[in-house]
Amino acid sequence: MANESAPEQSSTRDLAPEQARLAYAIIQALLEHTRVVSDLVALMAQTLDEDTTKALTQTPVWTAYLDSRRSMERTQKDVETFAEILKSLGDE
Repeated sequence: MANESAPEQSSTRDLAPEQARLAYAIIQALLEHTRVVSDLVALMAQTLDEDTTKALTQTPVWTAYLDSRRSMERTQKDVETFAEILKSLGDE
């Protein structure tokens, strides 16, 4: 019975080109927003005095921000791979 469902499962996971372009556009918008927010945080951090900066960087919120930023940097490779998949869908 597992053999019968395998082709059906793979066909339901395939994205139509329009769906793939939409997914890519959404992901790109989220990544761009993340980049802009990171730039804003960096700019704001530059305006803080040393004591305030030290206090801020020792909070759980700052740690979570740095963890999230590292995660997004790792995600960049996945986005590039996804873009290549979308290009191949467009070529079909």
